[in-house]
Amino acid sequence: MLRKAFQTLGENRRAYLALNLGYYGLVVAGMVFAALNREVHQSLLDAIGEGLNQGMLAGVLEAYSQGRLLQAIGLTFTVNLFLGSLAEITLPSLVIPFSGMLVGVLRAVLWGLLFSPGAPGFSDIGLLPALFVTGLLLLEGQGYVLAMLAAYVQGRAFLFPASVGAMGYAQGYWEGVKRAALVYMLVVIVLAVAAVYEAVGVIFGAA
Repeated sequence: MLRKAFQTLGENRRAYLALNLGYYGLVVAGMVFAALNREVHQSLLDAIGEGLNQGMLAGVLEAYSQGRLLQAIGLTFTVNLFLGSLAEITLPSLVIPFSGMLVGVLRAVLWGLLFSPGAPGFSDIGLLPALFVTGLLLLEGQGYVLAMLAAYVQGRAFLFPASVGAMGYAQGYWEGVKRAALVYMLVVIVLAVAAVYEAVGVIFGAA
């Protein structure tokens, strides 16, 4: 199954490369904007602070603050996979092709605004926390890039069924779903690694 997942990745390598360049490029653009407009960064921090005290995110924050490593890993992985990827990127794209990819674009910009090195509170952090944040942006971001690729693979197969050897839109749709599921094996692996990385780094003081 993993071999087939990487094969699907290779068949869509141009789209994968374009998504990587676009995603991380938007992160950098957001960082530059936040460095030049610091009030935007503060407003975003205030909004996120309120969101962390509600629903499942409150449980995630509690796990981190109390140092419960395994729970923090599990909750982080669950939120990133089921909410951040499946609910916000994949499911909308199953209804309207490619639509969930817009969420990925928005998330890249928000991450840049939030983690800008030139924003207040980030300009004077140490080397280790800076490296930790950079690693987290790359790892977790890669999970979302792959989720966006899965949406692209499914949407392309539906709109252009001949590209995957399908006869008609219905067959192309389900062939796209199967291929997107293969890509999701890589999403799961990357987000699992990112959850371990984030939880260990935050709880044991890298961040």
